[in-house]
Amino acid sequence: MTEKITRINPEQLHETPGYHHVTLVEAGRTAYLAGQCPLDRNGDLVGSRSLETQVDQVVANALTALAAVRAQPQHVVRSVIYVRSDEREVLGAAWRRLTDSALGPAFTTASTLLGVSQLGFPGQLVEVDLTVALPE
Repeated sequence: MTEKITRINPEQLHETPGYHHVTLVEAGRTAYLAGQCPLDRNGDLVGSRSLETQVDQVVANALTALAAVRAQPQHVVRSVIYVRSDEREVLGAAWRRLTDSALGPAFTTASTLLGVSQLGFPGQLVEVDLTVALPE
């Protein structure tokens, strides 16, 4: 399926820190993952004050969700990352931790990084929303 996914950076647009401006997917099946939160299997928040711990849990949860539909990070065609902060350094740290993780290939596609004032669970610092072009 990855041969049906084309990632493009038009020359007329600015350079990116690893993602692509456009992701083209040939016809096929698509999965839309719910926002992956830093919750353990019991639904408890992990790392209430640690961005790194929360990112690691989000990565683990996203990899589990991808595996459930027989997909891998390179099949992700769109990501939205929500970080509870308005500080560029914190957003950058979340981006680097995600792109350096086993989920990293997911963020080479069309991607948006947002700083937000609140997320769904008390103490939650990060959430990742993924769209996947499923392999055949």
